[in-house]
Amino acid sequence: MTLPASALPVEAPDAFLGVSHSATGRLWRDRLDPRGAARALAIAQRHQLPEMLARVIAGRGVDIDAVADFLDPTIRRLMPDPFTVTQMETAAQRLADAAMRGETVAIFGDYDVDGATSAALLAWHLRHCGLDPLIHIPDRIFEGYGPNVDAVNALAGRGATLLVTVDCGTTSIEPLAVARQRGMSVIVIDHHQCGDDLPEVEALVNPNRPDDLSGLGHLAAVGLVFVTLVALNRELRRRGFWSGERPEPNLLDMLHHVALGTVADVAPLTGLNRAFVAKGLIALRRRDHVGHTALMDVARLSGPPEAWHLGFMLGPRINAGGRIGRADLGVRLLLEGDVSEAARIAAELDRLNAERRVIEQTAEAQAEAEALASLGLEDKGSVIVTASEGWHPGVVGLVASRLKDKFARPAFVIALEPGGIGTGSGRSIGGVDLGKAVRRAVTDGVLLKGGGHAMAAGVTLRKEQLAEFRAYMETALAADVARSRHVRELFIDGAVSARAATPEFVATLNRAGPFGAGNPEPVVALPSHQLIHADEIGQAHLRLRFRSGDGAITNGIAFRAVGQPLGNALAQMRGQPLHVAGSLTVDRWQGAERVQLRVVDVAAPDPGPAIIR
Repeated sequence: MTLPASALPVEAPDAFLGVSHSATGRLWRDRLDPRGAARALAIAQRHQLPEMLARVIAGRGVDIDAVADFLDPTIRRLMPDPFTVTQMETAAQRLADAAMRGETVAIFGDYDVDGATSAALLAWHLRHCGLDPLIHIPDRIFEGYGPNVDAVNALAGRGATLLVTVDCGTTSIEPLAVARQRGMSVIVIDHHQCGDDLPEVEALVNPNRPDDLSGLGHLAAVGLVFVTLVALNRELRRRGFWSGERPEPNLLDMLHHVALGTVADVAPLTGLNRAFVAKGLIALRRRDHVGHTALMDVARLSGPPEAWHLGFMLGPRINAGGRIGRADLGVRLLLEGDVSEAARIAAELDRLNAERRVIEQTAEAQAEAEALASLGLEDKGSVIVTASEGWHPGVVGLVASRLKDKFARPAFVIALEPGGIGTGSGRSIGGVDLGKAVRRAVTDGVLLKGGGHAMAAGVTLRKEQLAEFRAYMETALAADVARSRHVRELFIDGAVSARAATPEFVATLNRAGPFGAGNPEPVVALPSHQLIHADEIGQAHLRLRFRSGDGAITNGIAFRAVGQPLGNALAQMRGQPLHVAGSLTVDRWQGAERVQLRVVDVAAPDPGPAIIR
């Protein structure tokens, strides 16, 4: 008798180092299956690469013939024809008209890093064209996201004849209609998901609109602005606009902006984005841009910047202006040419960032308590929705991200105003499209406003709609969340020892960078290393030291681990051997280089079969 397929045993994947349940509750898996391991071997042999680097490349799905391009992504090779983007030609022509006529152009950006870098990049180019653009970055609290009628009217009153929105505008139907009524042409350069209704504008440049076939939907807004400016340069060149007195600007000089906005917006580091960030990091290392240099100085970034520095050190400081300070501070810094003034603005952003952290920590503790109460002891619920009248709207996205990470499910954090209107932000887990569900909730009348990406979304609702919104999200996302959370896995690229973890080894792995969304940083495992030191530093971080069997020592750090499952496990395992998983970095201090492991998980080694005496 033949058993039905459903009755046949399914072979479970082998656990890496035998770790089936780690300190954080995850199964450790080799990133490479047997086919991937064979591809890694072929890559190493054909391209004469070290084995571990070949494993990392193969683990990112890179074909053997594409390895050279992967290791050296170039903009020239990866840049598409800009005019493949829907309405790009119209946008380039209208911008060229404005340049040739000397029009007053208004730039309306978003208050986050992507919006700031997009606005700064466009303003820099328009200044090269001889224009003096107006820039408006809305106040997060008083204006909210995207164009609003009052701001549009104010820009029209200042003589603007062309309004360009960057990183916003796709869903701003009414304000952009007002702009056209006031006699302004409108160009939207945006990458957010579209609803059914699109604004009536001269050009809507958005690779995520339903009729766009460019395949550039992965670009951040600043990357899309760069592509738009390539098209504009081409159009102005055709018209004979550039001359000896007014030379064509070199867009590659501004890749600092593109790299920062791309990483900070968590755009996938694949294709053109990889080239943007790789070359932008090289530009940042030259320290030839006044604003970026001032930002790196206040962030105490002394070594060569890497992609994670942009996401965790530079980006948050630009964001701080939009979150709790003056929304335009980031743009002002990126356009500032005076060293002293740039240093002053950067110092102000650094101060605001420190203030933001305090506000965030308070809100996070309250939101976490509310989340724990709603999930209960049985950990039931697919989506976390928390709300309070005491939270600052500028930190809700950050808190939502913390809750998402801690509870492994989508999370919304909503700041309620005294008038009963709540504005909030949501963050999602892999495999769960938050933006789609939020747009559907707007259509169904559960939200006043909302939209965003698969992984992040913003919402506006009435206080009395909270329970309905929570139930709606639970119903809409439960199946996807269940599938995504069924097995929690940590993919390991390979095992190394403390002795092998040298700066040269880290440099070899970094050839597969830049790392970030879509190109995850390599995760390595240190098998059976003894934890010989652990102490708390900073804001709930753990400083660690591990020793291998041959006596070699590697330093480690576990960020925000104190009081969490990872930190608790490390506290209990002092002096014991354990398997350690994390990412290797080079810590530079006073000219010395030391390897440091950013620990993400640990597990006790399998003791093996018991000996019967």
